[in-house]
Amino acid sequence: MPFFILLLAYACRRSLDGANRLEMDSVWRHGFKWGARAPSGRESQSWLGVLIITLPALVLVGLDFTLRAASLTLLSFAADFLMLLLLMGVPGWKGHLTAYTEAWRRGDMQAAWHHVKDCLSFHDRGAAAEPEALHLSLSRRFMMAVFERYFLIMFWYLVGGIAVAFLVRGVLALRDQWPQAAARPGFASAASLLAWVPVRLLSFTFGLAGDLSGWLKGGRRSMSASVAPEDVLLNGANSALTGYALDPGRFASVHPDQWPAFGARSFAAIRDLLNRSMLVWICVLALLVIAGIIR
Repeated sequence: MPFFILLLAYACRRSLDGANRLEMDSVWRHGFKWGARAPSGRESQSWLGVLIITLPALVLVGLDFTLRAASLTLLSFAADFLMLLLLMGVPGWKGHLTAYTEAWRRGDMQAAWHHVKDCLSFHDRGAAAEPEALHLSLSRRFMMAVFERYFLIMFWYLVGGIAVAFLVRGVLALRDQWPQAAARPGFASAASLLAWVPVRLLSFTFGLAGDLSGWLKGGRRSMSASVAPEDVLLNGANSALTGYALDPGRFASVHPDQWPAFGARSFAAIRDLLNRSMLVWICVLALLVIAGIIR
């Protein structure tokens, strides 16, 4: 049953993303207001943030146990469904990418940067002066957002249940929104550790859903332990995609007359690859359910 709950939640969450609804970042920021002040010299302490996400996770464990003990399994599944709707999703990206690709088509790179600057990290905002660098930075951020808000949550939900999925989403929120910037690197390290296995599974899935021979030549090299999750995804996708969809420099030299359409073509290829990869995951999970390995 968790597989079917996950599948239904994924389909509903995709529809909500298309309508740009149920944005939860503001809720996480409000929940972290207790960390807005810290004693001088102790800004890097992370125990309060860990406590804030651990207590609700324990409540979820207790709720699930109580419902199952009372033979209210359907209510337990309904609670999982509602929580997955809240934990997953990348609302807002559709509008940003539409405006970005339209500006790219017009050749207005200043407008393109303006439309997506809030999606980039502070480092990427300063480094993305050239169109090629901007596009790769945005592609990296988009793939990581989809990975963290869908694939990562789904992976840990199947491994440990809704409480573990909540903890994982909480760590991501602490990394991005905890008021004390000095504590965020510690949360970022925890997030990278939680993503280590799932991100490499997704990179391998890129090869299955795309150009496997290309992935074996290039993407496989990015699977080493020292490679950052976002680089694993970018390198894996670049090697699995054809037509230089993630190689703007090469595309410009081979197809200079089609350069205005590169932004839209590239993101269409990335979205198709992510959708096919999700389909691969769903098919594999269905086979595991049939085999009785997962419920």
